[in-house]
Amino acid sequence: MIHRAPFGSLERFVGILIEHFAGAFPLWLAPVQVYVASISERSAEYAARVRDHLAAADLRVSLDVTAEKIGPKKHEARRLKVPYILVVGEKEAAEGTVNVNDRAGRSLGNLPIEAFVARCREEIDTRAIMDS
Repeated sequence: MIHRAPFGSLERFVGILIEHFAGAFPLWLAPVQVYVASISERSAEYAARVRDHLAAADLRVSLDVTAEKIGPKKHEARRLKVPYILVVGEKEAAEGTVNVNDRAGRSLGNLPIEAFVARCREEIDTRAIMDS
């Protein structure tokens, strides 16, 4: 009799990946790559446009436009180990930018949306691994 386990090795490999990265996958492997959080209701529409723009660029995006304060929203994104957290408010909407934070809590400053997309595309294309 020949024994065959077509799924066993794949499951072990995924388990090893999860352990190796402790769930904090690099951008190119993360199930949700970018978490967009609005500061207030007034910036929710802009946050939705940012989400749509990122999704059109083939990034996996989650949007949070709830009435919760920004601190708990960022905390939730860090708990989920999302590589990038974009905070958008009225100032960012007026300038057409996004405030970029990483999952380690570092602020990477305000960037135009296209510059952020280009940064992500490069990170994905080179299969870079973030410091976190």
